[in-house]
Amino acid sequence: MIGTLKLRVKLLVALQALLLAVHLVNILLDGQLSQYGVIPRSLDSGFHIITAPFIHGSWGHLLNNLVGLSVFSAFCLLRSVRFYLLSSAFIIVLSGGLIWLFARSASHIGASGWVFGLWSLSIAMAFFDRSFTNILIALLLVFFYGGMIYGVLPADPGVSYEAHLFGVVAGVVCAFFFRVFARNELSNKVLL
Repeated sequence: MIGTLKLRVKLLVALQALLLAVHLVNILLDGQLSQYGVIPRSLDSGFHIITAPFIHGSWGHLLNNLVGLSVFSAFCLLRSVRFYLLSSAFIIVLSGGLIWLFARSASHIGASGWVFGLWSLSIAMAFFDRSFTNILIALLLVFFYGGMIYGVLPADPGVSYEAHLFGVVAGVVCAFFFRVFARNELSNKVLL
């Protein structure tokens, strides 16, 4: 138990350090890493679906995302490291793909889609997998962070509400797939 907790804390600290390091490099390079944001429907930026969540435009942008990412990552890590890593990869790829397909023409950077995806995943898990832990986590997140839902509405032209919206969609889809595949995996184990 203690070893697992240490691994989860190390993972969170490593994630925070990585985001801080990327931002410092971006500052030293005078913002040149921002070119690795997702530019919708640009074939050259397809790979940027993976890089964009790690690049931020300012310290405020980074710190806002770091807080949310740390909190929602911690809740996902309560389930398991594997769950967190698979969910994060799924959310980053799906939300980034949806941004690439449907967002307005701009360079979309930042971990907002990932943050909103982990948030909606933790809430949707209570619907798709009704365990006491999932329901408790969802209630806490709705109570303390329920106002995040307004982030999916277009309010500021400098903010990618599309990343927020598609992050929410990716989190819900991830919860659904997790439930479907977890149910199938459990059925296969029982049959064997």
